Amino acid sequence: MATPPEVWLRGPLPGISPYLQPAAHALLQVREDVEPVVAALSDAELWSRPAGVASVGFHLLHLAGSIDRLLTYSRGEPLSPDQLQALAREKTAHQDRPDRVSLLTGLSRSIDGALHYFRALAPEALLASREVGRKRLPSTTLGLIVHAAEHASRHAGQIVTLGPVVRGHVTESD
Repeated sequence: MATPPEVWLRGPLPGISPYLQPAAHALLQVREDVEPVVAALSDAELWSRPAGVASVGFHLLHLAGSIDRLLTYSRGEPLSPDQLQALAREKTAHQDRPDRVSLLTGLSRSIDGALHYFRALAPEALLASREVGRKRLPSTTLGLIVHAAEHASRHAGQIVTLGPVVRGHVTESD
C-alpha cells in the first residue's frame, strides 16, 4: 500500500477558504505525524525527559492547549477560566502525567475545533486587529491562525524527533 502524499498535496479541504487551506493542511499534518509516534511509546517513554528536555507528553498537551488559546485570541476573545486552568496544568504536566488517550483526544478535539472554526470564518474577518495575552500585543485574525498552525508544527517536530530517541531506551522505573 502506497503512502499517501502529505496533506497539503491532497487538494483543498471542503468548506475552508483558500486563505486558510495552508493552516488547515498544517494542522491535519500535525495529527498524522504525531499519532503514530505517540502510539508506539510506553507510558514511561511518553514522559521521559532525556537531558531535561520537555517530554513527548508535554508537547502533546501543549499542542492542544496552544491551538485552542491562539484561536480564542483570533476570535477577539479573552481566555476563559477553563483555558487558564488548562494552561496552569501544562506547568505541572510532568508531575501529573495525563494519560495517552486523553492527550490524543485533546489534540484531535483541538484540531477538529480549528477546522470547524475555519469553515465558519468569513474571509473579510481575516485582517481584523486582535490582541494577544495579558500584554495585549497586536496581531490579526489571520496572523493568529497562521501562528497556531506554525506553532503546532514546531511542537509536532519535537515529538517526531524525540519519540525515536526515547523509544526503547526508557524503563518503567526511569
